Amino acid sequence: MAMTSAVDDSGVRDGGLDAPEAVSALLRAAGEPARLTILQHLFEGPHRVRDLVEHLGLAQSTVSAHVACLRECGLVEARPVGRAVEYRLAHPDLVRGLLDATLRLLDATGFAVLECASVPAARAVR
Repeated sequence: MAMTSAVDDSGVRDGGLDAPEAVSALLRAAGEPARLTILQHLFEGPHRVRDLVEHLGLAQSTVSAHVACLRECGLVEARPVGRAVEYRLAHPDLVRGLLDATLRLLDATGFAVLECASVPAARAVR
């Protein structure tokens, strides 16, 4: 069965049968706390893994793995600078929109997700 994609009347792309899985995967990738923090740091401008290690206080291997995930998901892009590599947001306006919309939705729901028994990570954040 061929997958098709079309834009509906609201301007939203319908990804066919895989759209819920793709949306879920993107939200998991962006929503992991360390990766979300990396995305937030990249709003300030390009960073090297070394810079992110200093900001996050995580091991270099952990930060590298998170950056690799964000890059593989298309959220972050790399640019060689001398012998180092700088990472930046691939689509800063769209990532900002996603984060802003998420905060508005949390506000509208009274942060109910923090009380949701089906979301164990939400309880751990408290």
